[in-house]
Amino acid sequence: MRNIDLSPLYRSFIGFDQLASKLDAANRGDKNSGYPPYNIESISDDKYRITMAVAGFVESELEIESENNSLIVKGVKAEEKENKNYLYQGIAERNFERRFQLGDYIKVIDASMEHGLLHVNLEREVPEALKPRKISIGQNKLIEQ
Repeated sequence: MRNIDLSPLYRSFIGFDQLASKLDAANRGDKNSGYPPYNIESISDDKYRITMAVAGFVESELEIESENNSLIVKGVKAEEKENKNYLYQGIAERNFERRFQLGDYIKVIDASMEHGLLHVNLEREVPEALKPRKISIGQNKLIEQ
């Protein structure tokens, strides 16, 4: 795999250091990117849903946090009191932390859990001042003095 040096971005683009950091982090990759599996779905132009397979977890063992354009989903299994003797263990049930970078104005609306799937609903809420607006074309009247 090729390594890309992004350090010139830090000294050349003022105010874009956050973008350069994100590119650098994406280039390095996430070591735990396979667990737990997830889907990202576009419901409509401004609505999205992240669905994560969290088999073996109950709601009290999951934590969802939104901070600085990041969504962090953590799963921490409670200590088991009984020792189980597995012949085969295919359900991982291990602790995890999954981070998602959110775009500007993306807000977490709600979260629900159903059939071992965690659903996190997101919506883009663009402020009125930044939304496009129509400007009517009127006749320019000259005022004579």
